[in-house]
Amino acid sequence: MTPAQFQNKLDELRALPGETEWVEFKRDNIKPQEIGEYLSALSNAATLHGQPFGYIVWGIGDETHDISGTKFEPRRSKGVGNEDLEPWLARLLSPRVDFCIHEFVVKTHPVVMFVVQAANTTPVAFSGRRWIRIGSYKKPLEEYPAKEELLWQALSGPAEDWSAQICPDATLADLDPTALAFARQQYRNKHPNFAEDLDGWDNLTFLHMLRVAFNGRIKRAAIILLGREESVHHISPAVAHVTWILKDADGTEIDYVHFHPPFILKVEEVYKKVRNLTLRIMPGGTLFPKEVSKYDDWVFREALHNCIAHQDYTQSGRINLVEQDDSLLFTNRGSFIPGTVENVIERDAPEERYRNECLATAMVSLKMIDTLSSGIKRMFRKQRERFLPMPDYDLSDPQRVKVRIIGKILNERFTGMLMSRTGLRLIDVILLDKVQKRLPISEDAYRSLKQQGLIEGRKATPFISTAVAVATEQEAEYIRNKGIEKDDCKRKVIEYLKLFAIAPLRKFLQLVTPHLSTTLNDRQKRDFVRNLLQEMRRDGVIQRIEGRPTKGAAWELAKPTTEDVA
Repeated sequence: MTPAQFQNKLDELRALPGETEWVEFKRDNIKPQEIGEYLSALSNAATLHGQPFGYIVWGIGDETHDISGTKFEPRRSKGVGNEDLEPWLARLLSPRVDFCIHEFVVKTHPVVMFVVQAANTTPVAFSGRRWIRIGSYKKPLEEYPAKEELLWQALSGPAEDWSAQICPDATLADLDPTALAFARQQYRNKHPNFAEDLDGWDNLTFLHMLRVAFNGRIKRAAIILLGREESVHHISPAVAHVTWILKDADGTEIDYVHFHPPFILKVEEVYKKVRNLTLRIMPGGTLFPKEVSKYDDWVFREALHNCIAHQDYTQSGRINLVEQDDSLLFTNRGSFIPGTVENVIERDAPEERYRNECLATAMVSLKMIDTLSSGIKRMFRKQRERFLPMPDYDLSDPQRVKVRIIGKILNERFTGMLMSRTGLRLIDVILLDKVQKRLPISEDAYRSLKQQGLIEGRKATPFISTAVAVATEQEAEYIRNKGIEKDDCKRKVIEYLKLFAIAPLRKFLQLVTPHLSTTLNDRQKRDFVRNLLQEMRRDGVIQRIEGRPTKGAAWELAKPTTEDVA
């Protein structure tokens, strides 16, 4: 844009009503986290309001829209971790949306304008959380399900259900007779009220009742569930393909098998490939071992059936199942439509939309997946009842869902405590399980667990609380996570300098870092020691020795004595 075009755009934005949800005016609020959250909120709001872009403008009064100027200099600003602001923001926006930064002057007043592209595939999140504008306020999208539904509708537009589309040249001869017979029996079990009628239906009538045929013609969902292997060309260029891969502990591929339709039969064949040994565990409160299989057959089928039901077949990718090191990793293409697992667990209502509604509905009728709202929740409950770790959902890739099912006890006492404390909500069990595995949790989850006294530490590196540590006999692990107090570190520094008089930074790193919390990384530990020394210098406890060109700066006790501090 030319300066005149910028001025015209600014005049357009200033003329808008005060609560325009896709525009935000600011003077000098430049907190990096808030900027990212506003980019998410404005991108989503722009889509809701049919706008191509959302805008944040600094240097304009929020209520008056007067031009006042700003001190904000985005090109010189930093994100968290001292990363330049622009790439830091771009990295944490998911899915990636374009945004640009414009700096210009209006009547001697500096103005900064961020222009962000409207969400176009899925709602835009910043740092793992989706935001929306409610009037003039920025709010988490999950707190406004009606807005979320409208946003999904705006994103999906008039798009058709891929699985419901007709295969023009497909006939009954393209379907597997054994798969059809098995499907009839499954339908009879699911719908006993239709048992007598079912025997009188021919195959085409049955397919119409399943809604995988229309007006005598076969839909894509029928090919995926019931089609012969050689019939998959009817859905080309889409791929209907499940691959089981066996890897050793080092990640080296040992074996693999490809599976093709009819998927109503092939999931059982995939299950037989998995090495499902028996585990003997000791639940709390009993002296007798409990025998369970590493992988529950219902959980396995639900996970793989979900991959089939919710795969984005337009991406022409395959569904993978990787067996390795006492775990199964299921992956399928496409975004996780509910947004987060927490949304699924805490929301009792069924999901508002499905990627392949025709396919998913047929799979429910054939008892392949649970009801359209409760399958994932039941997977977590099953694992809890079996005293095994919770499923791990990795949603970091906006175009792929990864689910890991662990087939061993990671910490028997910790797991037993979680499962035996019936007062804990399922969502709390899931979140504590994440903390124990050192997986990230949201800010709201962190606050909730901390208020209940279940975790301690900072949001970025939480760890189980004293009470949980005692209940699970993890006191030593708790001490390692918590680390020693800052005053103890100061006493160690003073004691060292009393003995050796002088020391450089590297000596204090060797002295202090082994005692710091194991939740801190090496850089955080180094920063802690640097800040500790600076704080002791400001308090007059130690002083810096300069002028040592060959050895660098060092530290010594301040004069006079510091006995009162020690």
